[in-house]
Amino acid sequence: MHLGQIKPNGAVIAALFEEGLARPIPGHTLLDLIRRAEAEKLPLHELAAHLASRHAEAHPPVLPIHPPEVWGCGCTYEASASFRDSEHGTREGMYAHVYREARPEIFFKGTARVCVGTGQAIGIRADSHFTAAEPELAVVLGSRGRIAGYTLANDVSAWDIERENALYLPQSKIYDGCCALGPYLVTAEALPDPYHLEMTCTITRDGTELFSGSISTGRLHRRVDSLIEYLLRANHVPCGTVMLTGTGIIVPAGAALAPGDVVTIRIPEIGELVNTAAVVE
Repeated sequence: MHLGQIKPNGAVIAALFEEGLARPIPGHTLLDLIRRAEAEKLPLHELAAHLASRHAEAHPPVLPIHPPEVWGCGCTYEASASFRDSEHGTREGMYAHVYREARPEIFFKGTARVCVGTGQAIGIRADSHFTAAEPELAVVLGSRGRIAGYTLANDVSAWDIERENALYLPQSKIYDGCCALGPYLVTAEALPDPYHLEMTCTITRDGTELFSGSISTGRLHRRVDSLIEYLLRANHVPCGTVMLTGTGIIVPAGAALAPGDVVTIRIPEIGELVNTAAVVE
C-alpha cells in the first residue's frame, strides 16, 4: 500500500494513493495514522484502508510524513566508503574502517524543518561549491523501532565542507532543504524484502542529462534491522522517525548541484522523488 499526504484546502492530511489518485484520510496526518494503528494494535495498511475515503481525487503528494527526527547512516555501501576515503586522502582508511566494523556511522540529519517533498526545492548551501545528491532508501519507524514502511530520500550533502574537516559533518548535512522524502510511504507488508530494489538517480541541467547512476539495495552492506538496533541504543527515538540507510550512488564533483538542476530518484516499487535545486542563504 502507498500512503502519503496531500494538502487540500491548505491543510495537510494523510491519503491512500492508487493509480496516481488519492483517497483522503480526513482528520489524520500520516504520523497520526501510524500512532493510531499502534494504539489500536492494527496493521497500518488495514487502518488506512478502513479510514480512507471511497472517492479518489486528483491531489499531488506532498511531504509524506513530518518526521520528529531524521537520522542518516553512512558507509553502508562500499562505493561510499571508498569515495569518502579518497576525498579525504585518509591513509588510515577512516571510512573503510567504519564500513568493515560492526558499529555503523549514524548521524543526526535534522527534523521536519529541513525536509521537503517531491516537487519542492532541495538546498545548496551558499558557502558550498560541491553540494551533491545522495539517493537513499529510507525507513519510517514506529514506536520502539518497528518498521512502518519505506520511502525514498535524498540526503543532500555539502561534500566540500566535510572534505575540509570531518568535524564539519553537521554543517555538511544539516541545513534548510537538505533532506527530500517521498513521494510515498510503502507499508512494510507490501515491501517484505528491501534488498532486491533497483534505485536510479538522474540529474538534468537545462533539459540535458548531467549524471545518471544506479545501485541495487542488495549491495547494502548492513541489514536494516542492525542499523535500527544501533540507532536505538541509549537513544529512544520518537514514533515517526525516519532513518536513511546510506547511498551507493556517488555523484562526482563534475555533477555538483547548481541552481535549477533537477534530481530524480526512482525505485519502481516506491515511485519517483523529483526535486529542483536552489541556493539557500
